[in-house]
Amino acid sequence: MNLSAFDIIGPVMIGPSSSHTAGAVRLGQMARAVLDQVPAKAKILLHGSFAETYKGHGTNLALVSGLLGMATDDERIPKALELARNAGMEVEFIPTDLGDVHPNTVRIEMTGKGDRNVSILGSSIGGGRIRITKLDDFPVDLSGDFYTLIVVHQDQPGVVARVTTLLAGAQVNIAQMRVSRQKKGAQALAVVETDQKLEDTVVEMVRGLPAVLTAMAAKPLA
Repeated sequence: MNLSAFDIIGPVMIGPSSSHTAGAVRLGQMARAVLDQVPAKAKILLHGSFAETYKGHGTNLALVSGLLGMATDDERIPKALELARNAGMEVEFIPTDLGDVHPNTVRIEMTGKGDRNVSILGSSIGGGRIRITKLDDFPVDLSGDFYTLIVVHQDQPGVVARVTTLLAGAQVNIAQMRVSRQKKGAQALAVVETDQKLEDTVVEMVRGLPAVLTAMAAKPLA
């Protein structure tokens, strides 16, 4: 595997650790992006090393900073919990065992406006890099390095084809895509990572497709 200087050194950040701070900020950023808003409530379940050292290494501050939309080098990170309270965000931290996962893993369960509920399971894998492996109950594989379209739809023939045709018509090139479903004929999830920015008009057209329940877009993480 070829590693960049970013992978080796890590991002510009508020310390002390790229895994426990920069990676945690980016996990929070991705959770916020998936919810498509700042959460009103966030239950944060910490596993392994995250659970053991989250206060000492500031992982709790970093995760909340990401949920608030801060970058990895934001000087306000040490005040994240205070800023969250001021913003009306309720945050709960729960050390737990999430099973056979990376030691720096967190599950973030969020509630947004209109009682919208979303959860992610993700890990900080070193050098500020992250991997999201679950979105609600769907398996995914997200790095946060691409523009990302997330589409929840009914499992029906032709839905994914209509989404990709629409993207092609908008001159959006697909870098990679993964489709999963709960069971045949139930809800399904399409995660499409693209090379180009996903304009609001394109996302709205996706939302208007038959059998699409919801669609949201996330930018590459800072």
